Amino acid sequence: MSSKPIGILGGTFDPIHFGHLRLAEEMLELAGLKQIRFIPTGTPPHRGSPQVSAQQRSAMVKLAIADQPAFVLDEREVDRCVPCYTVDTLGELRAELGATQPLCLLMGGDAFLQLHTWHEWERLFELAHIVVGFRPGYTLDERIEVAPEMLRKHYRERLCAVEAMAHVPCGGVAELAIPKLEISATDIRRRVAESRTIRYLLPNAVADYIYQHHLYTSC
Repeated sequence: MSSKPIGILGGTFDPIHFGHLRLAEEMLELAGLKQIRFIPTGTPPHRGSPQVSAQQRSAMVKLAIADQPAFVLDEREVDRCVPCYTVDTLGELRAELGATQPLCLLMGGDAFLQLHTWHEWERLFELAHIVVGFRPGYTLDERIEVAPEMLRKHYRERLCAVEAMAHVPCGGVAELAIPKLEISATDIRRRVAESRTIRYLLPNAVADYIYQHHLYTSC
């Protein structure tokens, strides 16, 4: 029995931009996903607090994905005051969506190579598949040797074709070659602080929201 997987894309989205959206659109198509849930991080455990509130970052995500029915905003982390760990969020989703629904945690290659630093990282494979986007011409296989032995072991044993993920709920690792748009949220924030244009870096609705709410006025 198979079921189209649901993709999970978390991030600070500070702010969301076309790099995030293009990655999601490519993964939606190439991984044959039913939908992608965008989950803005409330209190990120791996970095300092974002410049703007979780509620504002979530509002920008809502504006950015409004015209793509397969993109869904999930605000479960927005109001949390404690650090938001992916393993906890996936556990909630698994409980809500059932044991048989395939879930795919979406991330880039750099994030996967640091997976061993995540909270209870080995439990992630019990809750979801992991789909890794990488630049065309590069593969994780070429870079995985820099990772710790346990992560290398999981990678080697779990690597599978992305099509196989529709048949089991979790546990696989798949790679997708996805062209990366060289857009940086850091650069967008700097441009706003310097009164420089951010046109064509993110949706107009998000740019309007930034200006209307006077966000990122200082670096």
